Amino acid sequence: MSKLPKADQFLDLSDYGRPIAMTIAKIFKNTAVTPIHLTIAFFISGIIALICILEHEYVASFFLLITKSILDAADGELARIKNTPSYVGRYFDSIADFVLNFMLIFTIGHLEEIHWIYMLSAFIGLELQGTLYNYYYVILRNKYKGDTTSRIFEITAPVAMKGEKQTWVNFFFNTYLLLYGVFDKIVYWLDPKAPYSEKWPKWFMTAISTFGLGFQLLVIGLFLVLGWIRFVIPFFIGYSVLIFVFILVRKAINR
Repeated sequence: MSKLPKADQFLDLSDYGRPIAMTIAKIFKNTAVTPIHLTIAFFISGIIALICILEHEYVASFFLLITKSILDAADGELARIKNTPSYVGRYFDSIADFVLNFMLIFTIGHLEEIHWIYMLSAFIGLELQGTLYNYYYVILRNKYKGDTTSRIFEITAPVAMKGEKQTWVNFFFNTYLLLYGVFDKIVYWLDPKAPYSEKWPKWFMTAISTFGLGFQLLVIGLFLVLGWIRFVIPFFIGYSVLIFVFILVRKAINR
């Protein structure tokens, strides 16, 4: 099941794992496995990938990062196919991504003996890229009545859905806000009029999907396999320049 109606779907370059994710969701549809179980599985996959990087097992780390991306898509697919949307699952997924991204960048920086300022710059760039992509994607999903578990503005804790406790929703929401709040505010400050945009060309969404986490992990994995690990951090620092380019293009389209 897609996050968007079929007529409004675009080629999402960060979502290459969706076909396999859908198969995994179908396998677990009538089982006791929950979306959160799959979120835990992708977190474990990411941790093992980090261990492989530290051991210089880059081919293994590449496949584990791809596995992580697939499972990251599968948890949402399972929630949709079981019709069990969850704010706890939505925030837990994002929190797990944040922790893994931080550990991934700093693991690579540690191996290459890169100054922590550059590691932090790459991490901030990585998160801002993903935040801009998610910002635009959530706006699009709300506009065309797609999946609405994610909200354009995460300001207050949402009301718990059926089957989850408000206490846990509040806890995961506040944790999410602590980690992502500053990135959300920066992106909104850079492009506050985006929610009022009428035009969202598919080619534009495809281009900005290169900011999606799946594509980011694919790039990191390929750099590792090709022996370009020293270029990972400089790449994400430099690629962040496109944040301003995409915002200017979005504004030009809706002028």
